[in-house]
Amino acid sequence: MKVGIIGATGYAGEELVRLLLQREDTEIVWYGSKSYVGQKYASIYQNLFRFVPDVCKEDDMEQLAEEADVVFTATPQGLCASLVNEDILSKTKIIDLSADFRIKDVSVYEQWYKIEHRSPQFLEEAVYGLPEINREKVKKARLIANPGCYPTCSFLSTYPAVKEGIIDGNTLIIDAKSGTSGAGRGAKVDNLFCEVNENMKAYGVASHRHTPEIEEQLSLAAGEKITISFTPHLVPMNRGILVTAYGSLKKDVSEKEIREIYNSYYKNEYFVRVLEEGMVPQTRFVEGSNFADVNIKLDKRTGRLIMMGAIDNLVKGAAGQAIQNMNLMFGLPENKGLTQLPMFP
Repeated sequence: MKVGIIGATGYAGEELVRLLLQREDTEIVWYGSKSYVGQKYASIYQNLFRFVPDVCKEDDMEQLAEEADVVFTATPQGLCASLVNEDILSKTKIIDLSADFRIKDVSVYEQWYKIEHRSPQFLEEAVYGLPEINREKVKKARLIANPGCYPTCSFLSTYPAVKEGIIDGNTLIIDAKSGTSGAGRGAKVDNLFCEVNENMKAYGVASHRHTPEIEEQLSLAAGEKITISFTPHLVPMNRGILVTAYGSLKKDVSEKEIREIYNSYYKNEYFVRVLEEGMVPQTRFVEGSNFADVNIKLDKRTGRLIMMGAIDNLVKGAAGQAIQNMNLMFGLPENKGLTQLPMFP
């Protein structure tokens, strides 16, 4: 397969490159980067010295559609929607790592992202690329909306409980932590070493733009509208997302019964690991991998279920999941090129 990447010099873009270069069945034909046009890719990411002799090119989606079987767009919100059209989609498949096609309601997207949607005509067609729930749709798609990192971890942690009506989704509180790579590679004062090191803070309080994405997917699972409280935090580490979610019980169930439900939902999912009783998900034990670790704890005293999850935000939360979707779209084993075990320490 010939692969093109627009936004190849961001963290998610580089992770796509790193993972795809280890495959014998793919060739990266386009390293797109508006900021580094004409510059050698390996001069930006020296870890790929001698592996990538190519230079960065402009974001020419029209030309790329002629050369690539699949195009990944790891770009800021708004760019993919401004570039995609019917002619391009008739020639190549697109996996968009931005939020442009994740939210079906245009007004909700524009409200939370503060930009005009440039191609709403493709929203209905675009498939939300979480393979664990949309596998069959992904296989037939030509446009994939790759889920956000927080939504991926939040959804996988809470999905069985919401789907089975174990908890009241409208009581759901999601507390999430992320490493700094989740904020991207752009220079920002808040991401400077002295600002992040030895510090932890909440941000996007009651206003984070991943909120409507989580709500939409959980509402689809529950079959009713769900409104959540979602608060993300920035922690001083490079990679990883940890979610701890709390929901009030709707049913009189035991922890053993809930655990059996989680195991039944994920028993055939290669990338979702339901941990044993008493184990808690930890970011260090999924780092560098496409795995999601989840677990639950029933708090009988308060009548709440505690749901926990951990992923690598750049892999299962971005590039790895995008490749997982690519595999499905081209009829390949879903875990092809993604069997790397988590690295520790």
